[in-house]
Amino acid sequence: MRLFLLLPPLLLAAAAVPAQAELPEGARAMIDAALATGDKTKVATVLDLARKTWPDDAAEIDAVASAFATTLAARQADAEKKREQTIRNAGLFDLWKGEGELGGFQSSGNSNTVGVTAGLKLKREGIDWSHRLRARFDYQRQNGVTSREQLFLAYEPRWQFDENVFAYGLAQYERDQIQGVDARYAISGGLGYQVLDRDGLSLSLKAGPAYRVTDYTDGRKDSRIAALAGLDFDWKMFERLTLTQDASAVAETSGEAVVLIDGANTSINLVTGLNFVVSDHLRARMSYQLDYDSNPPAGKVSTDTLTRATLIYGF
Repeated sequence: MRLFLLLPPLLLAAAAVPAQAELPEGARAMIDAALATGDKTKVATVLDLARKTWPDDAAEIDAVASAFATTLAARQADAEKKREQTIRNAGLFDLWKGEGELGGFQSSGNSNTVGVTAGLKLKREGIDWSHRLRARFDYQRQNGVTSREQLFLAYEPRWQFDENVFAYGLAQYERDQIQGVDARYAISGGLGYQVLDRDGLSLSLKAGPAYRVTDYTDGRKDSRIAALAGLDFDWKMFERLTLTQDASAVAETSGEAVVLIDGANTSINLVTGLNFVVSDHLRARMSYQLDYDSNPPAGKVSTDTLTRATLIYGF
């Protein structure tokens, strides 16, 4: 959301009158229209065009740019101060944002079924700390028999101690009897790095040691030290795509990958999706999930895949 949509005319006039006093009428009109939007990208484009069109008035145009930059910096500083104050005064259950997901899936691998899927993501952004909660449940019942029941829960706090570097903690629970896992608990902590965060493109990496306990459906139980590596990738492919007169769509790709490695078993969870934003709160999503265990119980295969078609409601 822009910090402002319309700069106060009196403030602009007071800041820019000396600069605009000798500008041609056409230049003033064009620059004033750009300033009124409050969009720094548009203002920079218009001012650059004005310098090329009226090179003799470059000094006056530069003064306008300086006044706009000063006003923008003051507004940003004020908005940031208010944001921090809101966070400091917030209660434990305040400022959470998230999305709920509901839809169907088709799987291949250990099972070839069609069923329902539900998910929930919550996130709370603080000044230096952020908190992420994720939950997903897949269920399929056929001829009175439950043939798929997969549950995933995770909590991840993060401490952003540098612009691009963060420390994370992770507590995770999984249940997937199709893959032969009755219950799997994992905890991890380490460091992450924001590789990209610009122009609709975001990429972060994280890695650290982990400890996990696995109860298999065949009665085995493993407790092992492991290593965790994670990747989170988002790419907004199109800014706006009109579907109908009153609906728009934004196509986004997103991918998450988590790898847990220990001496006896390597686990990989990979999720890739394509989102279509239909409204401010509603999205349609197609996703593909791959789960891999290098050492599954006897009679099970190593790889399961899951294709989901869901609707997501953001709040």
